[in-house]
Amino acid sequence: MITVKNLYKNFGENDQIKVLKNVSEHISKGEKVVIIGPSGSGKSTFLRCLNRLEEPSSGEIYFENQLITSPKSDINKLRMKMGMVFQHFNLFPHLSIMENITLGPIKLLKMSKADAEKRATDLLKRVGLPDKANAYPAQLSGGQKQRIAIARSLAMNPDVMLFDEPTSALDPEMVGEVLDLMKELASDGMTMVVVTHEMGFAREVATRILFMDEGNILEQGTPDEFFSNPKNPRLKEFLAKVL
Repeated sequence: MITVKNLYKNFGENDQIKVLKNVSEHISKGEKVVIIGPSGSGKSTFLRCLNRLEEPSSGEIYFENQLITSPKSDINKLRMKMGMVFQHFNLFPHLSIMENITLGPIKLLKMSKADAEKRATDLLKRVGLPDKANAYPAQLSGGQKQRIAIARSLAMNPDVMLFDEPTSALDPEMVGEVLDLMKELASDGMTMVVVTHEMGFAREVATRILFMDEGNILEQGTPDEFFSNPKNPRLKEFLAKVL
């Protein structure tokens, strides 16, 4: 579904800050790929390059066999198939929850208002917030906002969901409700790429875990081999601190 070849991302004057260094990776349909690593390792930059929220400095990214790093690609059209959930929700504060969820389907998918609202109502039930349609983001807890942000992404019928540290801005007691929803999505077969510090989630849900440090993928494997038999010394050091 997603193929990354020789991806580099540099920041700063004269590109002196090398954030991603020659990353190549392949993500298949139905996989749940969890990316872990220390802060500043390039995890979020890698994720945001997948839908070109960050422009790669060089390299190629293919999504469903289309080269999305080509200047000719219609990235906005491709992004409709790539749901993105951010750390800080990014809900529109001046719109009701119903309006937040229906805006994309009406404007971009050209869905009728009635159909979009029916889908939004179904999604609100699914994320456990059927009574919040007329509320505004400021009236919700952090966990509720993140569940709404996930519902908003799902309203676009994406082929893959990208999660950028979806629980790191939440109070500890709200983390569980968001992770439970993500586990449900995973068990429904959604292709997911998740940057997270939640090791329990990685162990339980991932089909594959990638460990990144200093702009490289240093090790990857199934949760079993990753946690019980890490090989890279940097990964061993990291796991010793976080587990």
